[in-house]
Amino acid sequence: MAVKAKTEDLEAFLTVVDTGSFSSAANLLEQQVAKISRSVTRLEKSLNATLLNRTTRRLELTEEGELFLRYARDGLNILEKGEETLRLLKHSPSGKLRVDAASPFVLHQLVPLIGEFNQAFPDIKLEVTSHDSIIDLLEYKTDIAIRIGDLSDSNLHAKRLGKSQLHLVASPEYLKRHPIDGNVSMLTNHRLIGFSDSPNLNKWPLKQQAKLNFNLYASSGEAIRHLCLAGQGIALLSNFMVNKDLAAGSLVTVLDDEIMSPNRRESIQAVYYKNSAVSSRISAFLDFIQPKLTL
Repeated sequence: MAVKAKTEDLEAFLTVVDTGSFSSAANLLEQQVAKISRSVTRLEKSLNATLLNRTTRRLELTEEGELFLRYARDGLNILEKGEETLRLLKHSPSGKLRVDAASPFVLHQLVPLIGEFNQAFPDIKLEVTSHDSIIDLLEYKTDIAIRIGDLSDSNLHAKRLGKSQLHLVASPEYLKRHPIDGNVSMLTNHRLIGFSDSPNLNKWPLKQQAKLNFNLYASSGEAIRHLCLAGQGIALLSNFMVNKDLAAGSLVTVLDDEIMSPNRRESIQAVYYKNSAVSSRISAFLDFIQPKLTL
């Protein structure tokens, strides 16, 4: 069997395991389902072992599959590291780099830097995605995820990019109609905007306990920002996404002294797998953007 074919078979097998199905793997690798199935079958034949139990409802790794999985992942990783090392002998970092972040971070922090990054590293092909919830890096074939708040996955390496202060914000028009006088207890009389898909983000880190009644919800921070700009209420948002609005006066802060700092939502970190084979691309990207971020 040719080395290239076997490498492709290993990639197909790993992608099926990571995504949970042949069809999902085919979509991710932009191939036909039949080709993915043939690759896995060919790999099993070459190993003389069944790696996956296939049923109509789900796939399960066999005992042999579990054992082989780690070696397959490590093997592909070593091959990619070797290829990258050879490329770096003559060239700057090159190849695809997949970066994921919440949509507000992508729009307000990454998009303004992409043109300059492309000029500095023309051989790196960026693929930027946005998910407002935490994703599995393997499942989405993501090299770097920029996450806001605490981390819990010990399999990931983290690089701290900085800290972004939280602000309670509203538009001048809203505050003209509904002025705030006093302390956080006044929030019970106001329209509060919360996150529909992340209830933990609706627990505001206030110095004083207050009953928070949310009147309006949205699934992303960017949608909440626009609701605030439209005068629909008060929200707690990170400085990295509203700093230009505050400077322009289209949003203003309220109850600044009532927010605890530091708090678990302020930290901005980039995470990636410790044994990543695209380390030079990751380092190039993070070293480039970190001093340019406006957190």
